[in-house]
Amino acid sequence: MSTSTNTLLTQPDANGHFGTYGGMFVPETLMAALTELTEEYLRAKSDPDFQGELARLLREYVGRPTPLTFAERWTEHLGGARIYLKREDLLHTGAHKINNALGQILLAKRLGKNRIIAETGAGQHGVATATVCAKFGFECTVYMGKVDMERQALNVARMKFLGAKVVPVTAGQATLKEAVNEAMRDWVTNVRGTHYILGSALGSHPFPMIVRDFHRVIGEEARRQILEREERLPDVLVACVGGGSNSIGLFHPFLDDKEVRMIGVEAGGEGIVHGRHAARFAGGKLGVLQGTKTWLLADADGQIELTHSVSAGLDYPAIGPEHAYLHDLGRTEYVYATDDEALDAFQEVSRMEGIIPALESSHAFAHVKKLAPTMAKDAIIIAGCSGRGDKDVAQAARIVFGEEFVG
Repeated sequence: MSTSTNTLLTQPDANGHFGTYGGMFVPETLMAALTELTEEYLRAKSDPDFQGELARLLREYVGRPTPLTFAERWTEHLGGARIYLKREDLLHTGAHKINNALGQILLAKRLGKNRIIAETGAGQHGVATATVCAKFGFECTVYMGKVDMERQALNVARMKFLGAKVVPVTAGQATLKEAVNEAMRDWVTNVRGTHYILGSALGSHPFPMIVRDFHRVIGEEARRQILEREERLPDVLVACVGGGSNSIGLFHPFLDDKEVRMIGVEAGGEGIVHGRHAARFAGGKLGVLQGTKTWLLADADGQIELTHSVSAGLDYPAIGPEHAYLHDLGRTEYVYATDDEALDAFQEVSRMEGIIPALESSHAFAHVKKLAPTMAKDAIIIAGCSGRGDKDVAQAARIVFGEEFVG
């Protein structure tokens, strides 16, 4: 078995619904642009020239395929399942976000739109978008919460060097949700000449489908690589989940492989206390936010709750609609890791494997720390290393060592 037919119903319907989730909950001014984007994407999806250019750039510019690395010392230390890391941290720009940014810039080119906007939390999607805009000569504006700009200053500087205009957002919590709000306002105002490169598998249709498809390469490679290395499929896939782009990319090519468990790890923050976490399945409800119906954190009156995570990339109150659908089907499982657990895993993987992971990825690794020792030594786990931790070193050093790192 080397390919997945993926017969499980995970294509959205004509209105963008995955079961009861998804849809197009946007202002009327955006409907024409979303319809145009959907139609153009479906044409591009079956266009050999588009797919060929994307494959070439992923290979020659981005650095695919990424390795599947056996974490030998960490495996020995935990004393259970064999652990492999899917190394999206080794991509150009340092995270999986470049897969989607590159695909969407090619779509924007087909649409004749040369002004690009984006939102970003941890900054990796902003950097990826600024990077592809620089490569193709497009104007780029990135919206980022002021709180996230302070804790991800390195990525702010990277975006500016790449020629992007970084707009600080001070409303509300001044984090990712507010950055999305501002990007949406910009798009409504400038929709004719602007394409919004949304960074995760959420928002209005067709974005959850588009982002997932551009990230499927993660799981397709991992599936092929583990079959070559172990001559069988893994027992478990583990990946962090904010909006859910890297996780749906890893999971999707394995959906028909019923023997493979899939576990998404949300941000448990300081514990499941209102306003101090971002674990939607642990404390959320069905609702609508920023274009889509999905599982989200809201109070009894439907007001979006405050969120918290040590990781800027997981600090979001809603999850992508396809994740909510797969959860209802029982095909995927969702747990959470706290800030302390993620920081512990961040340090352990750094010291044992010489890989400093992003704090987002460290949430997945925190669950691997719990899971691997409970499994047989011949069992196999693939964990998504969605990005590298350069951006998080200063923040982690303040917390762990009580030290300020500058420069």
